[in-house]
Parts: sequence; C-alpha cells; structure tokens
Amino acid sequence: MGERTLLPPAHPESLSPWVRALARPGDGNAALLAPDGTRLDLPAEVFDVLRSVVDAMSQGLAITVAPQHTVLTTSEAAHLLGVSRPTLVRLLEANEIPYEQPNRHRRVRLADLLAYRERARRGRAAGLDEMVRDGEDDGLYDLPADTPFERLPHDEHR
Repeated sequence: MGERTLLPPAHPESLSPWVRALARPGDGNAALLAPDGTRLDLPAEVFDVLRSVVDAMSQGLAITVAPQHTVLTTSEAAHLLGVSRPTLVRLLEANEIPYEQPNRHRRVRLADLLAYRERARRGRAAGLDEMVRDGEDDGLYDLPADTPFERLPHDEHR
C-alpha cells in the first residue's frame, strides 16, 4: 500500500457523533464489525489511528495515510521531516538524530526521527514564546488601558 490522501466528507460536522463516541472512555476493547458480520477486536494502536482520523476529518481536514518502516533510509527520513537529504545528513552528523550505519548506508529509526521532530517543534515554540516575552518587555504590545483583550490558554499537548 502506498501513500493515499483522503478528503473529508462534504459535511464534516456529520462526524460529530463519531467524535463524541470515540472520545468516551471505556474499560473494554473497541471492535469493528466487518461487512460479513465478523467482529474484530481493535488493537489500541488501530483505535488511536481511527480516533485521530475521525477527529481531523470532522474539522474538515484531509488525511494522508502512508505506511512507514520502523527503520528508514536517509531519503525516507528527509521526506518525513520535510527537509533535503543533505540537511538530514548534517543533522545526523551533528548527532541531533541517532542513526546506525551497518554498511555504506545510514539508517534512522522512526522513533528517533519522531523524537527529534518533537524536540525541534518544542524548541521553535520556546523561541517564539521568548520573542513574545521580549516584545512585551519592550512595550511592543502595550495597549491603551481601556482596550479589552483575551489571552488564549497555552496547550501543552500540541
């Protein structure tokens, strides 16, 4: 199976009952009923994927499904990060991402690549937060005293 992009339904709000049902906690295993009536227990990982897909599509987002090996070539890893292969190789050589080189070719574990991507995302977010703090300290965002404003809560799980 190759990469496949699926569009949300014409009326994404129609998935709201699904979102609510999949978000409810339970103590049993989720199951799927096959077209022939066979009941299949869903592994937790498959259920999490289903919940994420339904949640995204309910917001009108398209979903791309792409199988990934747990050990990637440098080209695959670069593609997943959205960087060039030479940029990825520089990250590997700078020990930013662990890799193995059992022969001539480097191999990157998917888990290590995803951990790096999360660290990089957090680093960018921290840098932006610092820029905002500096701007606030310098009075860049000063508003007249009678101007109402609301600060959005910071979401730690993004």
